[in-house]
Amino acid sequence: MANDELDIRGDLLAVLIKKVEEDQYPSATMMDMIEDQLTPDEVSEYARVLLDKVQGDTYPSIDLIRRLTDLC
Repeated sequence: MANDELDIRGDLLAVLIKKVEEDQYPSATMMDMIEDQLTPDEVSEYARVLLDKVQGDTYPSIDLIRRLTDLC
């Protein structure tokens, strides 16, 4: 059963990260859920998504910048 739970967690995390990547204004609740579930191996993928959003916006969200600094 533990392996099934890990697969569900990983699959859900991938879906949520993809949604954050695609949404112009991603949900803070969704990002909180992602950050609660991240393992150390997954941090860089999520950080890249956030960094791409910050780089692509003329006036980046302070929330996204804070989340990135919290991942460091």
